[in-house]
Amino acid sequence: MQEEKTYYRRNLPHYQPEYATYFVTFRLAGSLPADVISRLKSEHEVEEKQLLQRSTNAERRERLYESSKRYFGKFDHALDHSGTGPHWLKNPAIAEMVAEAIHHRNGKVYNLFAFCIMSNHVHMVFSVGRRSSAPYIVTKILENLKWYTALKANQLLNRKGQFWQHESYDHVVRKDGELERIIRYVLGNPVKAGLVAKWSQWRWTYVSPELIGDNK
Repeated sequence: MQEEKTYYRRNLPHYQPEYATYFVTFRLAGSLPADVISRLKSEHEVEEKQLLQRSTNAERRERLYESSKRYFGKFDHALDHSGTGPHWLKNPAIAEMVAEAIHHRNGKVYNLFAFCIMSNHVHMVFSVGRRSSAPYIVTKILENLKWYTALKANQLLNRKGQFWQHESYDHVVRKDGELERIIRYVLGNPVKAGLVAKWSQWRWTYVSPELIGDNK
């Protein structure tokens, strides 16, 4: 049985069962205007407050889970259509470096199912690996990945300062059939954004060869 633990980063909770499968998203610092972030968070907080008041204990967890997915969908839509902030991941050298760093950790700290690198954010889907007898913690995995890629990106760009937004989104894949839906969502991100006609045309998209037959 998986043990569910809660870790806090910048006062936000991250529910991380041991050895689970995760859908994570992290974005460039300043990739969304502060007023957009504030509006989305306020809308989400109001919806959650209403759910807590109106739902029974049996319904609450499921409804909060669905509310979280809706919140992320709005957030991701805003990223895909953002005309402000940096888009450093459009730079092929930066995108290639990030892709290599993601692949480098595959089979070591996680088992990688899919990823997609967009101009201002990255989606990843993976299951958590083991460190001796203990599981890797997702927040630590992301901290290390973001620290390394930020260092290398700043060197390539000849700049200093924050590269990634500190906070990341992590979602536990816990329903039957949800993994396939999420992978299709990740692969379809550049298609939905109008950048390519088919997911396979996007240079910075990856899906595990074991899964590719179901996601052509």
